[in-house]
Amino acid sequence: MKSCLFINGEEKVPTNTYVVYNPHTGEVIGEVADSTEEEMRTAIEAASQAFYNMKTLPSWKRADILYKAASLLEQEKEEVASIITKEASKPISAARVEVERSIQTLQFSAEEAKRIGGEYIPLDAAKGGEGRDAYTIYEPLGVIGAITPFNFPLNLTVHKVGPAIAAGNTIVVKPAEQTPYSSLKLAEILTRAGLPKGAINVVPGDGPRLGKVFLEDERIKKISFTGSPSVGKLIKSQAGLKKVTLELGSNSALYIDESVKEQLSKIVPKAVIGAFSYNGQVCISTQRIYVHQRIAQEFIDLFVKETKNLSFGDPFDEKTVVTSLINKKSQKRIMEWIDEAVNRGAKVLTGGVEIGNGIAPTVLTNVPADCKVSCQEVFGPLVIIEEVENEKDALKKMNNSEFGLNAGVFTNRLNQAIEMAHGLEVGQVFINDVPTTRFDHMPYGGVKSSGYGHEGVKYAIREMMQMKMISLNYKI
Repeated sequence: MKSCLFINGEEKVPTNTYVVYNPHTGEVIGEVADSTEEEMRTAIEAASQAFYNMKTLPSWKRADILYKAASLLEQEKEEVASIITKEASKPISAARVEVERSIQTLQFSAEEAKRIGGEYIPLDAAKGGEGRDAYTIYEPLGVIGAITPFNFPLNLTVHKVGPAIAAGNTIVVKPAEQTPYSSLKLAEILTRAGLPKGAINVVPGDGPRLGKVFLEDERIKKISFTGSPSVGKLIKSQAGLKKVTLELGSNSALYIDESVKEQLSKIVPKAVIGAFSYNGQVCISTQRIYVHQRIAQEFIDLFVKETKNLSFGDPFDEKTVVTSLINKKSQKRIMEWIDEAVNRGAKVLTGGVEIGNGIAPTVLTNVPADCKVSCQEVFGPLVIIEEVENEKDALKKMNNSEFGLNAGVFTNRLNQAIEMAHGLEVGQVFINDVPTTRFDHMPYGGVKSSGYGHEGVKYAIREMMQMKMISLNYKI
């Protein structure tokens, strides 16, 4: 693959490049732009110059461009899925699902572009407000700075780009260093779909260095970041008056109640995929499972058996479910966390060993609550299972976390489901679903160290706009 950056509707030859490797094979994929701060500022200038054209583009036209981009992506989905698999080591079957979701996210963005509206405000509700009509409108902010992660290199980029375009903004994308090609392909597709030059720019390279430009440049009106809590908190502390949306980490918890004993054969496969899909490298990957003590052993036995059936291998093999981690650094860190838990009394039921550049799907029990695998985000193929006395015990332990993104509850008791839904300290609760659940049009955001603001097309659009009130005194 060739090296480039994408500015003002064109591929540009970069000043510097770096090598991108296939995480599974270690082979060179290609070279990509290691952009300089000046190249980032050039991209911001292009986006700034293009903003007037985007702001004045009719909403039907913005929708039309997004629909066309979705159609082009549909036509080229196998090529794009292959790009994701090469750069992210994501199994090809999962990469295809990501492309399908990205198509849908573009379509949702197109639909919402036509629905942006304000409200009528009866000013005569206040004394002295007689003879006045008032209403609100929503206007685009300007240039959006997007920083995207490696784990969903296309769809999580579309979740920022689609709403930005729908709202009439322009955008500069800084993709994850390991996975820049998906974002570059997206920019090319949107340009072919008729997006004005400069409306989308992609600037690969070093995150801290280029992110600093986003923070310092006054032309950036909002930063939308998906990544680690430590970086997200740094952005929040330094953003000043810029708007921010932060989609950060989690260690999602799931409760299995005794009332679903007869449905365990259906629940366990969902729970296993929720824990190990894309090697657990998912913000909402199921990391902690709490099971009612009356069915705990049965659940554990079924879960371990299902986990052992997961196939590890070449991501281009249609049967592969688990493959290599994104890099050796992640592999080393996770193995150190497993060793720490084992040294403190945790029991490995399966896995816990390296396989090539990955780790065998790992199930632990008897894990102390303050071990890293329990209280931090593993972001790898590991899940801990603990039996609990009842739902109150589960709720207490599920909330014993600095994170709060998604949580799941399997129960046949309606009152229990509602009580836990209200009691869980998270942004999204899924009853009779695993926490590793997301639909691209739903609101999506965390509490505590899991985030700030919301994504999900409709909700992201509102956070990328500013409200203006207009009043007319018709009795002057």
